[in-house]
Amino acid sequence: MSTRTLPLLFINLGGEMLYILDQRLQAQNIPVDKAKKADWTEEDRKRVMNDIIITMFNRKFMEELLKPQELYSNKALRTVFERLAHSSIMRLNQASMDKLYDLMIMAFKYQVMLCPRPKDLLLVSFNHLDAIKDFVRDVPSVLNQVDETHRLLIEMYVPLSAGEFHLIRQTLLLFFQDLHIRVSIFLKDKVQSSSGRFVLPTGGPVPHGTEVPGLIRMFDQRGNEVKRVQFPGVGSYTSAVREGSFDLFGNRVTRLGTNMYSVSRPIETQMAGRSKSSAQNAKVNAAPNPLAKEELNLLSRLMGGLEVQSPAHTGFRFRINLFSTDEEEEEALLSRPQELSYEVVNIHAVQDQQTNEELARIMGEFPQEGDPSQQPSSKGEELLAMMDGL
Repeated sequence: MSTRTLPLLFINLGGEMLYILDQRLQAQNIPVDKAKKADWTEEDRKRVMNDIIITMFNRKFMEELLKPQELYSNKALRTVFERLAHSSIMRLNQASMDKLYDLMIMAFKYQVMLCPRPKDLLLVSFNHLDAIKDFVRDVPSVLNQVDETHRLLIEMYVPLSAGEFHLIRQTLLLFFQDLHIRVSIFLKDKVQSSSGRFVLPTGGPVPHGTEVPGLIRMFDQRGNEVKRVQFPGVGSYTSAVREGSFDLFGNRVTRLGTNMYSVSRPIETQMAGRSKSSAQNAKVNAAPNPLAKEELNLLSRLMGGLEVQSPAHTGFRFRINLFSTDEEEEEALLSRPQELSYEVVNIHAVQDQQTNEELARIMGEFPQEGDPSQQPSSKGEELLAMMDGL
């Protein structure tokens, strides 16, 4: 397994989370009776996005993230993103957070499987970073944080060999292999089967640097071509498109990693192999492009009503429900399979002797709240320990 996989996994999942939250926050309407407590404004939406991005790209946090290390477990990583989402004035219940994480995971899994070549994973990551920078283009200090991370990724990943990228891709596929959550937009587009597995295309542009299948070349011992044999290829492949830019700015060419939630459409997730009562059907407006038609109401019922809360420290929080109703959210929590249940993972920084000294230093800079005597151990402790203090 590659020890360079975690940063790409975190950046891409974080980008997908921001896509989903931003779309819903832009479309959210506050009921009149709830608007009496506080008004949801465009500034509130920007505040949520800025707060999450500031925490996500915190310098010390990124320094730890970019160190060579193994991938964390799904539960630990889900806990990281829960704390990341709650670093703003927004709050999600467990079922809604589970659903948000499911969408993040399946979207990035699909992108990984569609990458023409392993190195294109970097272009997917840069598409996410480009979009994140667009979210904070009016806040120079935050934009500089994202740019600095982007430069570090270029420095770390661009020089890697094709074999190292192949190992990163295999590590990601191992991480995703047991996750087969059905997502309605993938099912409707027929890119996901009823079992939750993706259906890969047998056609389209071949990877950059390769040729369309259909020709076999034979060489002699001196390396001279002596014979050519043609054969009928399976699938409608076309020549490779130009290579995307791996610079700080540039055309990435690939659309993988861009915001597929830019226009709303109804969406839901289901556990493969389990039946689940669906929410009320939403009417979809007609449009000439079938993809545009599907996108009209993307998260209209996923994230439900926005409720104003009053936590102890921030004055109030907006509760986001990724279901149509509170009852549906509660039902989803109760019916979720145990193997896909991401229980809250509390992590401390003293799991093994080898990392005690370094983690103690980090914890000194990022003091944790809570009772230090409760010290459950789990993989991913460093990142989660730092997240507590951000």
